[in-house]
Amino acid sequence: MKAKAKRQSIITAAEAVVSEKGLSDSTISEIALAAGLSDSIIYKYFKGKEDIVFSIPGERKGDFLSLLDSHLQGIEDTASRLRKTIWFYLWYCESNPQYAKILYLDCFSSADFYQTPGYELIREYAKILVRCMEEGVKQGIFRSDVDLHLVRDMVLGLIGCEMISFLASKEIDAVVPDLDVIMLLILGILAFPLNLEEFKADRILNAAEKVFAENGFYKARVAEIAKLAEVAEGTVYEYFGNKENLLLSISNRHFSKVIHDLPEVFEIKNPVRKLRRFTEYYFSAFSSKRDFLKVFLIQIQLSRNFYLTKQIDFFANFLTAIEQIVEEGISTGYFRKEVSPRVFRNMFIGTFNNLAFRWFVLHKDRQVDMMQKINEVINLLSFAVLDPSSSLDEIKDIVNK
Repeated sequence: MKAKAKRQSIITAAEAVVSEKGLSDSTISEIALAAGLSDSIIYKYFKGKEDIVFSIPGERKGDFLSLLDSHLQGIEDTASRLRKTIWFYLWYCESNPQYAKILYLDCFSSADFYQTPGYELIREYAKILVRCMEEGVKQGIFRSDVDLHLVRDMVLGLIGCEMISFLASKEIDAVVPDLDVIMLLILGILAFPLNLEEFKADRILNAAEKVFAENGFYKARVAEIAKLAEVAEGTVYEYFGNKENLLLSISNRHFSKVIHDLPEVFEIKNPVRKLRRFTEYYFSAFSSKRDFLKVFLIQIQLSRNFYLTKQIDFFANFLTAIEQIVEEGISTGYFRKEVSPRVFRNMFIGTFNNLAFRWFVLHKDRQVDMMQKINEVINLLSFAVLDPSSSLDEIKDIVNK
């Protein structure tokens, strides 16, 4: 048997053994036996069982990307292209459950995997998602005021939670049937019908706040604020009169929001506000517990046994609160009736998981304005479920937060 064939037989055997028993309970001897080779031959090609398993996604990279490219051929419509890109990933994992189980429950559950060539497949797929969304922005199909890399993380996080529901908790029997609802949420974020003219004043205030913070009042130039807000300089004066009025309007906006929100702090009835408050609570409550997140995100949540013990009950009950908020929003007409509370829950948790992992594990030394990102996430999650027929005041209530 040639070297290339031996290597492939080892990987194929490892996929079969590890998908059944898990990485921690599998041995080199079992993999060697399944491959019809001796233990010593294994070590000629790999350093150990982790090296074998972490190589599996890398071995599939070429075929995966080539097959995805063939599926995308001839699809000109950007929204359809994005749909096909997400469908392909769901279909591929559903069609290759052994591989998917290893990827999500063995590879992703080890921090070491993210430093290996095997992770390149995920990086390449993520780039394809972003390029597709960028094309939609260029064509005017998708909004230009959304952080596409943040949306990318939300998409990958949602897919990850869908896979856990399929592979580990066995909550669903397949992931592809959720595609319509998944796209409903994603397109709700990317293509929510906004009249940006209505938000000129808010864009100016947001830009002014940033410029004043960086340069101070006296050094700040109205021309710079206008450029950042993407409006003419005269428009700034039209809305606010002069630079000082603009400065004061920033504080007025913030204090008016605080006063407006006080009655609902402890007794929230509006589902949109309830979702926002719940998201703020969830992110703030756990973002401060970095050590817990490192353990939970990788070592607990992606553990096979976690879904077989009673410890899952508390987490499941906690997640039910998200679904209840969505159900209330649907029943009261604030949220679209087509939204699946379960799939949205997966987007919610998956988004947090992905962001927390990037902040505290993958790029732990990188400086990130977490509060700003959390606020962006809150807005995007709200748009994902909000009924497009909502009033302008309801939409502004999200955008202006």
